[in-house]
Amino acid sequence: MKNRIKDFRKELKLSQEEFAKAIRVSRQTVSSIETGKYNPSLELAFIIADFFGKTVEEVFIHERGKKYEEE
Repeated sequence: MKNRIKDFRKELKLSQEEFAKAIRVSRQTVSSIETGKYNPSLELAFIIADFFGKTVEEVFIHERGKKYEEE
């Protein structure tokens, strides 16, 4: 799942480490989420969205798979 975390984080001039501390996860977790290697739990997704003052839909971009597009 794509996301805009890096964009929002950079707007606030926060490093991954600073952001990670603010939401109480590791820097590696932030990196993995930003690069799409890891999808956060629903609870963490809401924590991230709340931190930026955004909705989950504004932060995380759901992409339909080809399977759904063909139907």
